[in-house]
Amino acid sequence: MARVIVFGTRDLAQLARFYLDCDSDHEVVAHCVHEAYLPDEPTLDGLPVVAFEEVQSRFPPERYAFFAPMSHRDMNKQRQQVYEQTRAKGYTLISYVSSRATVFPETPIGDNCFILEDNTLQPFTQIGSNVVLWSGNHIGHHSVIQDHAFLTSHVVVSGHCTIGSYAFVGVNASVRDGVTLSEGTFVAMAASITRDTDAWGVYKGNPAEKSKIPSNRLRF
Repeated sequence: MARVIVFGTRDLAQLARFYLDCDSDHEVVAHCVHEAYLPDEPTLDGLPVVAFEEVQSRFPPERYAFFAPMSHRDMNKQRQQVYEQTRAKGYTLISYVSSRATVFPETPIGDNCFILEDNTLQPFTQIGSNVVLWSGNHIGHHSVIQDHAFLTSHVVVSGHCTIGSYAFVGVNASVRDGVTLSEGTFVAMAASITRDTDAWGVYKGNPAEKSKIPSNRLRF
């Protein structure tokens, strides 16, 4: 059991607190935001909201852990930055894996992962750090999801696939067996990926075609 500070005060942070309270042994003790976003009334549902720049003075890393389940903004770069800044402060980052997910023993899962209900991780899968798997995904056997990726809901990743760092995969998308999504690939909703992608490419359609706009120029 760890006493945990949750980064953020908006939807994902509120959901993270709900899941940790209802489905883990961890105790959420505070929320945390950058000082520029500190509210006038620094509380949320009875817990303090503290400035990230000063969090160690009130909640030292020797006694508290951290969880930063942020969104996919800027192709997951904002979440990656907070993840690295938190580690630099000396905090351990927990992961949340729903008790309603199918995860076989000894599946390697990194820190600061947010894995919700009804995910199926088949044997011999590997999950990196700072990964979000929203509800209802299938991760096929011998597949690897690298750091800082975000899979939405009802994504099918077939066997022996690699989902590269910073990738984003939209609702109901599918990835053929043996395919690699390169770093920063953006897969649109319901797209079907049948071959390896280019780094920072945007793919739409069935079968998916590459867009002329790179993913690191998207604003969402």
